[in-house]
Amino acid sequence: MNRNNIKEFALYVIVGGIATVTEWAVFYLLDISGLYYLAAVTVSYLISTFVNWLVGRLLVFKTRNISVLREILSVYLASIVGLLMNLLIMWIAVDLLKFSEMPSKVAATGLVFAYNFIVRKCLIYKKEGK
Repeated sequence: MNRNNIKEFALYVIVGGIATVTEWAVFYLLDISGLYYLAAVTVSYLISTFVNWLVGRLLVFKTRNISVLREILSVYLASIVGLLMNLLIMWIAVDLLKFSEMPSKVAATGLVFAYNFIVRKCLIYKKEGK
């Protein structure tokens, strides 16, 4: 890893933190409102993906040559796998292992974080010529 990769990852941790707080807050509010937890996971993940894309574009991946429409579609397409990972982890934790929903959501978010960074860095925002 070079200095630029370390800087991008550090900024992505900040972006991820903002998106994570958004995701957890939305999930918590939907969960306590009585929405089925897997539906709450889906809605909160989709909202946090938008926050992650927007803040990430402003702070981390701002110099890439990609149209906004193509970029956001790419982010959401890549996020489908992250969403499926989230849903699977939540189902295993809540239904099979009988853990509480919010701690399970925290664990699922942590596990999917690295996947999201790698996909954005290596596939969506890869530099031309590499």
